[in-house]
Amino acid sequence: MADPKNMFQCQVSNCGYIYDPDKGEPKTNTPAGTAFEDLPDDWKCPHCGSSKFTFRPLAGPGSVMEEGI
Repeated sequence: MADPKNMFQCQVSNCGYIYDPDKGEPKTNTPAGTAFEDLPDDWKCPHCGSSKFTFRPLAGPGSVMEEGI
């Protein structure tokens, strides 16, 4: 499992999918080891279909925890 700073969570309500770069994502043909930043801009959440831009890191700068949301 990747460091939480490298994992990103979909922020669409009722989704919450977490992208783990150590696992990749078979549903989108994303190989293990692919950093979230390296996903193409048109990559979609495999659970709800929302854009990559609806994701936030689990920890660190820009995360929900960091911003106290």
